[in-house]
Amino acid sequence: MAVAVPAARNGAGGGDIPAGQHSNVLEFGTRRALVTIAIVTATLLEIVDVTIVNVALPNIQGNFGASVDQAAWIGTGYIIANVIVIPITPWLQMRFGRRQYYAASIAIFTLASLMCGLSGSLTELVLWRIVQGLGGGGLISTSQAILRETYPVQEQGKAQGIFSMGVIVGPTLGPTLGGIITDNLSWRWAFFVNIPLGLLALVLVLIYLRNPAKPRKLDLDYAGLALLAMGIGSLQYVLDQGQQNDWFDDGWIVTCAVLAVVGIGTFVIRELGVKKPLVDLHILRYRSVSAGSILGMALGVSLYGSVLILPQYVQNSLGFTATLSGMLLVMRAGAVMLLTPISAILTMRGKVDTRIFIGVGFFLLGVSNLMLANITTSQTQFWTFFWSLAISGVGLSQIFVPLSVSVLGSVAPKDVPAASAFFNLSRQIGGSIAIAVLITILARSEARHQTELASAVTLSSPAVAQYVQRNGGQIAATPGLNAMVQQQAIILAYADTARATAYITFALVPCVFLMRRSKPPASPVVE
Repeated sequence: MAVAVPAARNGAGGGDIPAGQHSNVLEFGTRRALVTIAIVTATLLEIVDVTIVNVALPNIQGNFGASVDQAAWIGTGYIIANVIVIPITPWLQMRFGRRQYYAASIAIFTLASLMCGLSGSLTELVLWRIVQGLGGGGLISTSQAILRETYPVQEQGKAQGIFSMGVIVGPTLGPTLGGIITDNLSWRWAFFVNIPLGLLALVLVLIYLRNPAKPRKLDLDYAGLALLAMGIGSLQYVLDQGQQNDWFDDGWIVTCAVLAVVGIGTFVIRELGVKKPLVDLHILRYRSVSAGSILGMALGVSLYGSVLILPQYVQNSLGFTATLSGMLLVMRAGAVMLLTPISAILTMRGKVDTRIFIGVGFFLLGVSNLMLANITTSQTQFWTFFWSLAISGVGLSQIFVPLSVSVLGSVAPKDVPAASAFFNLSRQIGGSIAIAVLITILARSEARHQTELASAVTLSSPAVAQYVQRNGGQIAATPGLNAMVQQQAIILAYADTARATAYITFALVPCVFLMRRSKPPASPVVE
């Protein structure tokens, strides 16, 4: 009986894979482990950095004497550059070689991190954040595609489980590290912390990663690239700045919304008609890719929405330090890290339809957000959050691995980079939509609750009359009453955003059944 030996994968050795040449088992295993370390490190770099910077933003704003609107461009510039690069990543991999492109992305991200930390003005910082976003956009989808091809078919659950640690745990670790840096060090260390990890990942990639195919000359669709940049960039601007600029009452928001619709619409028509598209939209013909992208957006809503709102609530309303608010999210990260390996094992065995895992995971995310809404008060204690966040972690642990395996396992190997790019872009866009929607809900809900509560604060109310009497009369007591009304209004608004996240999550659960039923991973060929 002869066992068919699989071709060498891109987890072993630098350069391209020579035909017919294979490593021995020990060497292959060691090199694959080192490539995996490099990929996880690079993934964490990109994901953790976004949330670290968000926590450090108030300090940066104060250091440069910038307004909230001006400081917002530190995040907006990064995300716009990021989402423009993600869809063209498959083209860049083919044109320059995956190893070269991935290494260049890490190098650009790391160098830009250094320059961000050394920036002497807000303009300089925003410029380098844009450069950092260009590098970061090439990391996530490329990382996932590399892991998909580095591990054999029957170990895809393990590969995506490893990747999910970076994608899901990253946004949780970011606020924790950001809090520690903000409370104990300069904001510049939010960027400097990337440098040693970036250099480690770069060295490992250059030494051990191989190209699955040689780079080849490809014509660049300049018109398509311009339309993509205009459409996606304008959309991201609308999502990031909409609430801050009162949405469509602002001329720039209206202009960018029109540019987004025209740019994306024209880009889609063009890419479907040209022979050599910049972005292969035909990948969406795979039902699991199109449905998985929708679910990826839902995952972005739950993943990034809570990371945005929860720290604001506990710091502004409960008085938690930045470090303590970051530690809250470790409760969720712990559940993810404990249960993701179990999800990966069950996915690899193929005994249960992965759609069941995904559906249950999204349902648990909805439940956890309803629980969070119910405990959002002005007196909530640290450990009161445990069960809602732990259940959120359980839900996330049941989603990412089965969803990634279903999406990437449904396409031909040559289409994996495109499928990964769409899946990761959808999660990023979903997160941006979540942030825009939740901030809008927060602002408008606060205004509504404040009006309702203020209308109830009259001297005919025994509690109000008693408060006024105890605090020196109506004029002296008015500032205190206004502060209490405002505080209660924002707490009620935080609860409303948690409920909204739950309802959005529940509404998207049926999308699970748009995906095809999963198949067990193929076994190695035996003759």
